[in-house]
Amino acid sequence: MSIQRELIETLQLNLIKHKVILLFGARQTGKTTLLKKLLTSDDDVLWLNGDESDVRLMLQNQTSAGLRAFIGAKKTVIIDEAQRIEDIGLTIKLIHDNYPEIKIIATGSSAFELKNKTNEPLTGRKLEFKLFQFSTKELVNHHGLLNENRLLQHRMIFGYYPDIVNNLGDETELLKNLADSYLFKDILMLDGIKKPEKLIKLLQALAFQVGSQVSYNEIGTLVGLDSKTIEKYVDLLEQSFVIFKLNSFSRNLRNELKFSRKIYFYDNGIRNAVINNFSPLAIRQDTGMLWENYLVSERMKRNHYDKNYCNSFFWRTKAQQEVDYLEEKNGKLFAYEFKWNSKKNAKITKTFTSNYPEAEINIITPENYLDFVL
Repeated sequence: MSIQRELIETLQLNLIKHKVILLFGARQTGKTTLLKKLLTSDDDVLWLNGDESDVRLMLQNQTSAGLRAFIGAKKTVIIDEAQRIEDIGLTIKLIHDNYPEIKIIATGSSAFELKNKTNEPLTGRKLEFKLFQFSTKELVNHHGLLNENRLLQHRMIFGYYPDIVNNLGDETELLKNLADSYLFKDILMLDGIKKPEKLIKLLQALAFQVGSQVSYNEIGTLVGLDSKTIEKYVDLLEQSFVIFKLNSFSRNLRNELKFSRKIYFYDNGIRNAVINNFSPLAIRQDTGMLWENYLVSERMKRNHYDKNYCNSFFWRTKAQQEVDYLEEKNGKLFAYEFKWNSKKNAKITKTFTSNYPEAEINIITPENYLDFVL
């Protein structure tokens, strides 16, 4: 099933610029598939995979003349998983500076590693883009709003990885395999991961705290690591597109939490695979968590692809009054409360509305969520 990706038009427009394109995103989100649609002439494209040892050797310690001979007459070079190649930033710089007619696209499933290896050599020479799992908008565009709306509960459990979306009926097995090969193998190879069993416990702890204030000290006690190590692991997981942070909002009111954070998973399916729970919503105790994670992650995709530049937060006081999600754009505040059960009376706490009377208030339920994520 061929589903049009939103990012393809952006890449088409930027491919003609004299810049190296860096495409970031988790493994299995469709980076290679997207690029094969973008570049249809195999005769003009040299495809390289940084996971292959001979490719890594060929691209290390090369001269510009050696690189020219290796590339031959190809007009475009694509390097998948480029972060696995030593000194890849310098190699790309040599190609770009000596052979400006050659287009270069490098992909990476670890922003931490690839940025570290390319930031200095490619200063002023690169454009960066992110590809996420499928978005609600991409699937609505593919098979219609009605069909996608009917699959809402399914998406909240199994998520939006392309392989999961394209193989109805095999979601549980595929997600377990994906989590095992991606989370528990690839990420454990990252620099600084010295205790893999602790990383797994950390992911499970974060999965059970979606939508809640996260304390590195408390999680460290639970997992058996100090808070500095927890912070480092969280940063690595974020750079690998497994989780992302949302910080607390404060205008220095005395009772507001000022240095707190919530942590979400980029994909609900991976979150559920971490805790091995694919039960239907009707018998789950964490439906509210799944609803909030789904909405925040889909909103993040929406804002990124639409270039809706805003600051995102949550709000909470020491007395545990809270607003699930805030956006600040052009000096204006937008407050959102997420409710799965739309029959229950929902409203934003008066403490917030009295202190921020100018904020626009929104309650997001299954009846109106499409306006929030499309």
